[in-house]
Amino acid sequence: MNILDKIVLRKREEIQLAKQKVSIQQLEAALHFERQPYRFKDFLRDDQRTGIIAEFKRRSPSKGIINDRVTVEEVTTAYAAAGASAISVLTDVDFFGGDPSDLLKARAVNQVPLLRKDFMVDEYQILEAKAWGADIILLIAAILTPKEIEALAGTAKSLGLNVLLEVHNQEELERSICADLDAIGVNNRNLADFTVNIQTSFDLADRIPNDFMKISESAISETDTIKRLKTAGFNGFLIGENFMKTEDPGAAMRQFARDLISV
Repeated sequence: MNILDKIVLRKREEIQLAKQKVSIQQLEAALHFERQPYRFKDFLRDDQRTGIIAEFKRRSPSKGIINDRVTVEEVTTAYAAAGASAISVLTDVDFFGGDPSDLLKARAVNQVPLLRKDFMVDEYQILEAKAWGADIILLIAAILTPKEIEALAGTAKSLGLNVLLEVHNQEELERSICADLDAIGVNNRNLADFTVNIQTSFDLADRIPNDFMKISESAISETDTIKRLKTAGFNGFLIGENFMKTEDPGAAMRQFARDLISV
């Protein structure tokens, strides 16, 4: 059993416990449930923004603690001010040190799209995402069947949420595309062993239909890489560790954005 299998197994246990504690009716009565989500596409295409999806992540299974000394409010508002097109917030507790309250705190202080970054395997999690103020949900092809992707994406769209499908190779891409997706992300990180290779994005760029926004995820630490990815047709760039590993992630994002303008 690899780390991804362990995460999904634990996730299913978490969902069952969550359902016992908070009913669907309670989620539907939450503060943000009737809120109209931002359109992910609008922010990615905004010339005043960078195309960067900046991530708030305290730790990871491969790196351990990345940064547990900063608050979600200070980091995410700094990301937004520096031109982030969206902000990714980890809500997985056991493996990434996230918490649902992180998403709620980020929503309270930001006016840009928020991605609930988690391992989504049940429609209940999509209702949670809506209740917690997310605008975008992530579906990971490696842990879902085509029917599950279609069902979960359909539920998300019925709630007005944006859907980002994450793939790691051509096989996942070809079997997972459905009508209710807004964007397709290529994760350059192998979730089985956590190695990274930016070439994964370049290999899949032309295979992603132009109907969808194209996102490159992970292994991005240089502005020149973004320039090359844009040339290949990518609209968005998820960056987390490169900022979070610094003492001041917001300042790191600001400097990166300045350097990006001069590229």
